[in-house]
Amino acid sequence: MRIAPLADVKARFSSYVEQCREGPVIVTKNGRPAAVLVAVPADEGELERFVLANTPRFRRLLEAGSRKIAGGQGVHHRDFWRRVGKRQRPSRGPGSPTA
Repeated sequence: MRIAPLADVKARFSSYVEQCREGPVIVTKNGRPAAVLVAVPADEGELERFVLANTPRFRRLLEAGSRKIAGGQGVHHRDFWRRVGKRQRPSRGPGSPTA
């Protein structure tokens, strides 16, 4: 892990992008940590997980869900998938080809 002042990172950004492949680069502003440069995961799925894990709104949703589950307000796995299955079935009302 490397620590670098913002002014240096701005002046040599390409170099720091290369360096973050070896490990995170902590960027400081006025001597305090302000940002982190990290390499992008090669796998697209890993990139998506990385972005979600670092999205405050998504983390708040996960935390709220965890609190509900801990409070006994969760839905059993079996019931969840039963509900999802009901929503995905096409309607078979009048005029549908299978009615």
